[in-house]
Amino acid sequence: MAKKPNKPIIELKDVWKIYQMGEVKVVALSGLDLAVSKGEFVSIMGPSGSGKSTAMNMIGCLDIPTKGTIFLDGKDISQMNESDLAQIRGQKIGFIFQQFNLIPTLTALENIMLPMIFQGMPRDERMAKAKKLLKMVELDERMDHKPNELSGGQQQRVAIARSLSNDPEVILADEPTGNLDSKTGNTVMDFLKKLHKEEGKTIVMVTHDEDVAKNADRIEYLKDGKIVKVLKSGR
Repeated sequence: MAKKPNKPIIELKDVWKIYQMGEVKVVALSGLDLAVSKGEFVSIMGPSGSGKSTAMNMIGCLDIPTKGTIFLDGKDISQMNESDLAQIRGQKIGFIFQQFNLIPTLTALENIMLPMIFQGMPRDERMAKAKKLLKMVELDERMDHKPNELSGGQQQRVAIARSLSNDPEVILADEPTGNLDSKTGNTVMDFLKKLHKEEGKTIVMVTHDEDVAKNADRIEYLKDGKIVKVLKSGR
């Protein structure tokens, strides 16, 4: 019997995003269609200005479309208010950014514990889980170090651990190797692939680097705010 395809955990249908800049309308997304199944690893590539960041904002519940529909785990999020979007972000999505976005005054351990506070997790549980996640990214010996005491690769690994703190269903990685040398970038990609293969996480990654993109199951090419080509990865 043929394997039934997984239902999409993320689905964008004819999504448009138009920004009004004074008297000028800027079309960032122009009828974007995208579906990502549970457990998939998808890369989004495209030239500067293609709409990659806007697409990530839509998938990540950071913004709502001008028109079109977005479903996250079967729920229509396209017209939700900010407080509802924030709640869904906290529960369903983990973010990894190019700039790491760690709080400089907090230790590695405290940075990972932070998202759990907003979900009301008791302190003992937060600490135990953060320690476990630091061990997973092989940084348990650096838990008391602040970001400026860590290398770029170590900071990104802390960011990966933080993205997992609330056990999200989807991880969004925005240029996760963009600020790293190629060797360190490969190490970070190894952790993302491990999350995908061993933990079954759904990963959507924006990257301009074709070699990095090839780590995904498939590559969606974005141009002028919509998908123009889809390639299955050879890896």
